[in-house]
Amino acid sequence: MRKKFYFIRHGQTDLNLRGIVQGRGVNSPLNVNGFRQAQAFFEAYKEVPFDKIYTSTLLRTKQTVADFLELGIPVEEIEGLDEISWGIYEGKEQDEDTMTGFEKVIASWRNNELDLSIENGESPNQLVARQKEAIAYMLSQPDEETILVCMHGRAMRILLCHLTDFPLCQMDEFPHTNTALYILDYENGRFSVVDYYNTKHLERLENE
Repeated sequence: MRKKFYFIRHGQTDLNLRGIVQGRGVNSPLNVNGFRQAQAFFEAYKEVPFDKIYTSTLLRTKQTVADFLELGIPVEEIEGLDEISWGIYEGKEQDEDTMTGFEKVIASWRNNELDLSIENGESPNQLVARQKEAIAYMLSQPDEETILVCMHGRAMRILLCHLTDFPLCQMDEFPHTNTALYILDYENGRFSVVDYYNTKHLERLENE
């Protein structure tokens, strides 16, 4: 069985712009720039013959792929693609106290303490468990060979690690920005990265 996955992060939201923590529990929409990024991605990849689109349950991912849905491509939302839960920090500005707490947790993750989470949030290992269910479901669909998946920044970093057998504690080696693309091939039970952090579609926005 062979499949090709296009993984993208959602477009920009006002909360992204303002440095407010979103996570799984904050269902913010795209802002004007986010819609422009989504349109730029669509223009660059609308000729790709996607068999299926998967999104998280959050509005910002659905809005990012809306133009593809108008082509008649079927779509399905999966909770396993939701962003990691940032617990008590969700919806808060990244002030000094919040940033200190973030840095402490992120440093612990880099130290391979992957069961640690922000209070009332998720750990990387908890996120991996629901992501593995999502991936298993997508792989089980026999007629879907070319798949677009729209999800979230931290969640995508963690997903790319366990799909490619890269150490989870080094998740920051997978950079992300809004609508950044990673393409992975799946064959013989293994994933391989064939396009790493592609943002070429955003170049025309920078030149406008």
